[in-house]
Amino acid sequence: MLRYFASFRLGLLIGVLQVAAATQARQTENLFLVTVDGFRWQEVFAGAEELLINPENGGVDDTNRVRAAFRRETPEQRREALLPFFWSEMARHGQIYGNRNKGSVAQVTNGKKFTYPGFNEMLTGFPDPRIDSNDKRNNPNVTVLEWLHRKEPFAHRIAGFANWDTHPYVLNAQRSGIPVWTGFDTNLPAKAGSRLELIQRLERDTIPYWKDMSFDSFYAYAAMEYVKEAKPRVIWLALGEPDEWAHNGRYDMYLFSARNMDTYVRELWELAQSLPEYKDKTTLVITCDHGRGSGPQLWRDHGAKIEGAENIWLAVMGPDTKPLGERTNTPPVYQKQIAATLAALLGENYNAAEPRAATPITEVIGR
Repeated sequence: MLRYFASFRLGLLIGVLQVAAATQARQTENLFLVTVDGFRWQEVFAGAEELLINPENGGVDDTNRVRAAFRRETPEQRREALLPFFWSEMARHGQIYGNRNKGSVAQVTNGKKFTYPGFNEMLTGFPDPRIDSNDKRNNPNVTVLEWLHRKEPFAHRIAGFANWDTHPYVLNAQRSGIPVWTGFDTNLPAKAGSRLELIQRLERDTIPYWKDMSFDSFYAYAAMEYVKEAKPRVIWLALGEPDEWAHNGRYDMYLFSARNMDTYVRELWELAQSLPEYKDKTTLVITCDHGRGSGPQLWRDHGAKIEGAENIWLAVMGPDTKPLGERTNTPPVYQKQIAATLAALLGENYNAAEPRAATPITEVIGR
């Protein structure tokens, strides 16, 4: 028994030392987190699915247009047609997880498989059974972003641009003090006459298609303007269109919104590399909050009863992440590891403050 406890304590000590070592000597000073609500791993790794490019399964009337834009002979060609920056730059200079067809599994662990539980798991490092709806309720948990915001180097230098009116509640903006612009609030006012103010006015004056969100372009370009004006250390850009178009049964719009996401990410990264405050000092993390079902009908849905909706994906590129590309035959990674991974990339040990959080993905944070 004594040997068992000695071994246990030694293993625990080694784990703590590994995490501590991983948070030292980081080159990353800034972090861009981009989340893409409900975007499936199937399209990320294999591109447009032919089964869904028709009126019956995917609500696609102009099939010629969609096939011309996205259909190619091989999965590799299709995914690059859909996500050119992702597969030309992130795959070359970063790491990508979640291709189950190649032995790379990325999953949520909350069991709910929908948005608020997913973002809570992602940003706190653990699932919480109390988070069981998408209702606008302030998160009782402290997210890794709030925890960072309490530290002097990051205070008032974290902001969110989020295309969903519940996202300020996910971060508990009232308690955390982190501004999260959704278009439904005014907690991130822009300077009069600035380009950011113009974007906010355009969003406000655009007739919404959905009751609780708008169009991703407003948030992407608002985030870029904020980077230029305020020079934040951490930006969370939460895009939402793919999930809504999927729920609406519009596979064509789902694909086009995904390709727009890829364009926004490319422009955000190019902006970072053009500014001395960010060039070679910034890590880009892209992921999703949940997956979706598969087949002619279930691709539209997700939730606890939808098989496969637990499967997600993760991509990371930055100065501290080895360029290992698309990962194959790797141990599983989990959504709950993202919070500590974000902190570790910035040189911070989140696990020391939040023991419930899963430990970082070591291959992502080590160089």
